[in-house]
Amino acid sequence: MRVGVTGHSKLMPDCVDAVRAAIRAALEAEAAGGSSLVGVTCLAPGADQLFARVVLELGGRVEVVLPAMDYRDKLKPDKRAAYDELLAQAHVVSVLPNELSGRHAYVMANERMLASVELLIAVWDGQPPDGRGGTADVVETARASGVPVAVVWPEGARRGQ
Repeated sequence: MRVGVTGHSKLMPDCVDAVRAAIRAALEAEAAGGSSLVGVTCLAPGADQLFARVVLELGGRVEVVLPAMDYRDKLKPDKRAAYDELLAQAHVVSVLPNELSGRHAYVMANERMLASVELLIAVWDGQPPDGRGGTADVVETARASGVPVAVVWPEGARRGQ
């Protein structure tokens, strides 16, 4: 089973455990048939990294689609260690042919991810899109292309600023 993720990168710390548990429940429900689990992610902070950790905890493999060559450099310095740790555990890493990160690169990465998955886990508060490449835009694109979407937003989940 190939599962992708989209989600908010700024989750409030007090809701991270609930979001992680909800991602785990969604993945366990999908992997219940004993099929091997492959999680496809861009490894952004927040939802993507929570998803990658849960996939690994469940014995699955992680495939990473990096939007651009400078993607790591765009992360805040305090976010790089977690990113590096998860990237080192990835089974496959693809870097798209973009030098610079930005909306165009994120849209490309999301399209690549969606083209390769059977399900999208969306850690999403249900708010409308604020432009291309964000969580709501990815959900809309997945639904329009026929990729099933499982929305994960447990009670008490909140976005940071």
